[in-house]
Amino acid sequence: MSHYLPLVAALITMLVTTLLVYGKNISQTTQHDAQRDLEPPSTPRSGGIALLAGILAAWVLVFKELSWWVVLPLLAVFVVSLMDDRRGVPLRTRLLVQSGASLLLLFGSGVMMQYPLLAAVLLFIVVWMTNLYNFMDGADGLAGGMAFFGFTAYGVAALIGSQPTFAMLNFSVAAAALGFLYYNYSPAKIFLGDSGSMVLGFLVSAMGVAGWQLGLWSLWFPLLVFFPFIADSSVTQVIRKLHGKKITVPHREHFYQRLLDMGWSHKQLAVAAYVLMIGVAITGMIALHQSSSWVVTTFLAWIAIYAGLMFLIHRRWQTFQGEMP
Repeated sequence: MSHYLPLVAALITMLVTTLLVYGKNISQTTQHDAQRDLEPPSTPRSGGIALLAGILAAWVLVFKELSWWVVLPLLAVFVVSLMDDRRGVPLRTRLLVQSGASLLLLFGSGVMMQYPLLAAVLLFIVVWMTNLYNFMDGADGLAGGMAFFGFTAYGVAALIGSQPTFAMLNFSVAAAALGFLYYNYSPAKIFLGDSGSMVLGFLVSAMGVAGWQLGLWSLWFPLLVFFPFIADSSVTQVIRKLHGKKITVPHREHFYQRLLDMGWSHKQLAVAAYVLMIGVAITGMIALHQSSSWVVTTFLAWIAIYAGLMFLIHRRWQTFQGEMP
């Protein structure tokens, strides 16, 4: 039965996305942020509804295998994010719900009792990952592509570790992302919105912790697999903080946003990002069963690659601004 999960996830996501895209009142379901969003205001941002519908439709087929400490906090993140999409929710309220969901995840998984000091660090990481995925949902096919490649890597690693059901749970998320990409790839007809991007961000951490607890990988593995999003979002926010800007203020200063502003098409950006995502995923899976020195070398190599790319984009951005009238 579990082998059918990805197919169910993809089909249900595509079906619900079709209904959302062509629904009469779709343009009224979510808010548009002109300070951050690069897509037209008319593009729906309710894709998270379809994504979660596909994931849960697949997961319910193996209900007895599900961990309550993944599903319940996931639903909490989804509800508050959907409310924020529709009418706005204060930042403090969103962070409280996300923190509560993260605590539930860490408590239910046993991490809080086994590794209390590590749990404090992981709490910050889970909340940060939940939000940074939202920061990166601003270009056609970008967030959906990262989910497809990242959760596929999770699934392959689980298969290698002889955990087929857990593998199918991750493949279901990847398949749902692929079903969503049918409408989200350039030119995008719909975007995830907070209800989709934050759900994916939380799942990155939740399934990462679950895989770690199952002994499938070390904690560095999720960080490497999703490094493309972590690098862009984290470096951007650090730079903004150093310049005295607030992290919570919407902006268009991510490196991918600057590429689009400088003339890259959404398709060009997606293809380039996919190449990097595939490279990170493959090297992550190779490093999974190698020595610690191999892991360190892999991380340093990708850090160097991204540092170089960011430097080039920054220099080109400075020249671009200087050329503007």
